[in-house]
Amino acid sequence: MSTPAPRFGANYTPSQGWFHHWLDFDLDEVRADLDSIAGLGLDHIRVFPLWPLFQPNRTLIRPRAVEQLVQLADAAAERGLDVNVDGLQGHLSSFDFLPAWTQTWHRRNIFTDNDVVAGQAEYLRTLAAALADRPNFIGMTIGNEINQFSGPPHPDPDPITPAQAADWLRRLLAACEEGAPGKLHLHAEYDAAWYQDEHAFTPAHAARIGAVTAVHSWVFNGTAQRHGRTGTATEHHAAYLIELSKAWALDPHRPVWLQEVGAPAPLIAAEHAAAFTEATVANALDCPDVWGVTWWCSHDVSRSLADFPELEYSLGLLTNDRQVKPAGKSIARIVEEWRGRTYRPAPRTTALVVDIGDDETADYPVGDGERAPARSTCRPGGAFFEAFARLTEAGARPTAVLASRAEDREHLAARHITEVVHPDQVR
Repeated sequence: MSTPAPRFGANYTPSQGWFHHWLDFDLDEVRADLDSIAGLGLDHIRVFPLWPLFQPNRTLIRPRAVEQLVQLADAAAERGLDVNVDGLQGHLSSFDFLPAWTQTWHRRNIFTDNDVVAGQAEYLRTLAAALADRPNFIGMTIGNEINQFSGPPHPDPDPITPAQAADWLRRLLAACEEGAPGKLHLHAEYDAAWYQDEHAFTPAHAARIGAVTAVHSWVFNGTAQRHGRTGTATEHHAAYLIELSKAWALDPHRPVWLQEVGAPAPLIAAEHAAAFTEATVANALDCPDVWGVTWWCSHDVSRSLADFPELEYSLGLLTNDRQVKPAGKSIARIVEEWRGRTYRPAPRTTALVVDIGDDETADYPVGDGERAPARSTCRPGGAFFEAFARLTEAGARPTAVLASRAEDREHLAARHITEVVHPDQVR
């Protein structure tokens, strides 16, 4: 199957003031940042409003903040950059940003309280509507990795069930669609959705709700620690998540967006970031149906800002003073190599069976006696994960298929799968 070349972009981290730049919004500084991003040949950015600054009261969505977001989008358009907007931040780089009207004396569950969710819906609808007529507006992502608020290891979670998570996602995506009909609206979770048993946000949510499936690939999750910086599992981790997601997709060619991926030091040392970047992107684009690759992030976090995890200071494609780093040069070279090329990866004909219980919840119901590993089999060190890595190392180019579909000839044929293997068969 041939499709246009995938999109290449960056998660926009402002060089001046990080995401606190919304407090002192300087369009000239933003333009300079966008010039440096466009200079890499990228075609889109992902933008992060801070929810408490844009909606400080449930019934107040600040017009000036929305206007500044539109100004940013227009500045991006002037430089040939399309824009995706994440609404509910929510969570960024270890910091939580929740409005006062959801916390302490006004504490309410951000996923299930009807007033809170109605406020969220109005906020997302407002942002989407403000950008709807901009040709460079891709669409809305509900929020960045907001699933981390739904349970452990968050220190103060708002617990919900998978059914409640699905209802919340559908309601907010509907609000995005009302604001900007026909745009690419989606949601995005960190990898607990794929790896953590009993997590409320499930693989089925990721692969069946929204316009595309988003995956966020971070090898500091145990992959690089276990397999090393040049290990097959490390260099193929993004590709693994892309293919794992397809097990739950109802559309055999549902697009998958590698919406976050980066080279975290010290696991990926600075001198090896370029090689890791090239290997990761090449392996991801060996997967069919990839919508695009959006690197985390555009610019390093300034060391004048305190209390970030150490790795956050060096994830940029560009330095804090907008100089291109080795990883940025690699991305620019990759973009140039792909310009005008046809994207036609060969089908992945070998499928590894994912057997982790109920297809919707990715868990085994209580009362089944001894509980087999559910999603944790898919995480680094899990039986499925390690079998997939061994198959990849052997050159098999595997994909994933649910146990419930492993003998479904129509499903297998639609995905060009000709061989089905189980993890215990992989040596």
